[in-house]
Amino acid sequence: MKFSEEQFSKIRQKMLEKGVMESAILSFERAYRLLLSGESGEVPESEIQPSDSVMDYEDLPKIQNVSSELLDQLVVIKLNGGLGTSMGLEKVKSLLEVRPNLAFLDLMAQQILSLREQTGSMIRFLLMNSEASSLDTRQYLQKFRSRLGDPSQLELLQNWAPKVAQETLELVDHPSNPDLEWYPPGHADVYPTLVGSGWLDQLLDQGVQYAFISNSDNLGAIIDPRLLCHFASSRAPFLMEVTRRTDSDRKGGHLAMRKSDGRLILREVAQCPDEDFSAFQDIERHRFFNTNNIWVNLRSLKEVMVENAGVLSLPVIRNRKTIDPRDPSSIAVYQLEQAMGSAIECFDGAQAVNVPRTRFAPVKSTSDLLVLRSDVYRVNAQGSVIMDPSRNGVPPIVDLSSEYRLVDSLADLGVPSLIEARSLKVLGPISFEEGVVIKGDVSIKNAGKSRKSVANGVYENQVILL
Repeated sequence: MKFSEEQFSKIRQKMLEKGVMESAILSFERAYRLLLSGESGEVPESEIQPSDSVMDYEDLPKIQNVSSELLDQLVVIKLNGGLGTSMGLEKVKSLLEVRPNLAFLDLMAQQILSLREQTGSMIRFLLMNSEASSLDTRQYLQKFRSRLGDPSQLELLQNWAPKVAQETLELVDHPSNPDLEWYPPGHADVYPTLVGSGWLDQLLDQGVQYAFISNSDNLGAIIDPRLLCHFASSRAPFLMEVTRRTDSDRKGGHLAMRKSDGRLILREVAQCPDEDFSAFQDIERHRFFNTNNIWVNLRSLKEVMVENAGVLSLPVIRNRKTIDPRDPSSIAVYQLEQAMGSAIECFDGAQAVNVPRTRFAPVKSTSDLLVLRSDVYRVNAQGSVIMDPSRNGVPPIVDLSSEYRLVDSLADLGVPSLIEARSLKVLGPISFEEGVVIKGDVSIKNAGKSRKSVANGVYENQVILL
């Protein structure tokens, strides 16, 4: 199907009526052109080689303190558009409690405020919200209004993109529920949103040169003096924090080097041809994955976007869905998405640093949340969540059965000591009494329907049948 300017003028009008920014319309137009041209977005193994030039965090100069002048040049941006629906939440995920009366958002605010108080800097703080997360987030942040400012002035609002029918490659209509015609275009929307909202120029005018962007549910993504100072002194335009892949990361996007120009790239699983899937999963060949902790030189970002007619030339991923996610028989659509980290290939001199695993601590499930609420982690006065040093940066692996898929179910389960655990598997309805300690590898199974208790005590390298 050939691209038609007349056709896209209708698409543009639809996006304008939705309130989509001009910068995001340009980004979608580029993605749509690539779709119509037959561009698959695939990255064959033959075109890349392992990324062996990654710097190691431990080789960076040790820095204890950062000057207020440097922090004044930094904006922290948290990607905060996700809801915790997979865990039974009906609100923004960052309002989930990490500890009693202490949510992700509390910790993020506390980290910024502590840095300001300690250094006298005015480090900036922004949240990239979605339409679904905006109101809850702004209401919650009212408690910090006197110290952080008006919550509405801390917000970047994510754009929308229209779904495309797989069969016709035309936009789809859903008259009975027009909202189903749209989708949030993914983390890479942070770039056109910074431009279209005016925040990029505003920050640059205020002397802000650097942005640290990370997911709001990754409590390991705190401001690190060594990384900030290295990024500033290196004058790199872009820096991706990566960490070593493990068996549990085989399907995650990995770093690689493109043979044709020597640039670092990010290859997501959706970009891997089927015949190269075994190479994609080879964690000894492709050793590093993207933590989605990204450092961006804002002046470099503006220059690259101006040079490319207002967009970043990011790879486009065809995400195959149905127009109604709850109805697999509804129209098959493409959601044209882009990964924030894939921008690494857009900048000459972009870098990657292999960071400790402690900087990647996302909460994607109730199993993750149970570990976070346990004695494996502690929360310090600065709002940082710190893994106990005895763990050497490796959390225990927890596998909870379907009874615990929803957050509310954790209240009945209880929280055992996991500081000396390698793994914990729970199958069936149980509850931990106060004082349960798990060591090594422990599996607990209750085949019945009635909840049974695990008595106070130490359980080490054993299978428990209740």
